[in-house]
Amino acid sequence: MADREMDYKELAAATGLHPVTANKLKNTYVMPPRLDRGTLEKLCQVLDCQPGDLLRWVPDQEGSL
Repeated sequence: MADREMDYKELAAATGLHPVTANKLKNTYVMPPRLDRGTLEKLCQVLDCQPGDLLRWVPDQEGSL
C-alpha cells in the first residue's frame, strides 16, 4: 500500500472493506485475528500482488505450540 501511495480510505473504497478494517490492515505489523480468504483476495487484486507480498511467517518462540 505504501509502495502505491494508497491511504486507508482509498484502500477501503477500492476493496469494499470498512475504513476501520482498512486502517488496521495498513497500519499494523501484527496479523489480524480474522483475515479471511476473501479479504486477502480483495487486497491482492487491488494491490496487484501475491499473498506472500503482504504476509510473512514468523515462527513462534520455541516450545509455544
